[in-house]
Amino acid sequence: MPEISRFFGIIIRMYFGDHNPPHFHAIYQDSTAEYDINTLKIIRGQLPARAHALVLEWAFIHRDELLEDWKLASEMKEIKKIEPLI
Repeated sequence: MPEISRFFGIIIRMYFGDHNPPHFHAIYQDSTAEYDINTLKIIRGQLPARAHALVLEWAFIHRDELLEDWKLASEMKEIKKIEPLI
C-alpha cells in the first residue's frame, strides 16, 4: 500500500483498486482508521483523539489531492505524494 504522506508519527496510505467510497488509511502507532475523503468521517477503525484531529486538519487541506490520488489508484496508476502537515 503506497504511502502518501507522513507527519507527527502518522502515516497516510491508499490502496490500489480499493473499494468505494473513496478513502484513505491513517496509521498511528498501533491504531488504524479509514477516512471517507468526501465527508472526512471514519469508515472503520479509530485513532487517538490528537492523531484524529491532525488527520482531519491535514485531509481538509488536501482533499482535492486525495481525490486525485484516489482516481489514480482506482486506475492502477502511480499515486502522488502529498505534503505533510507542518
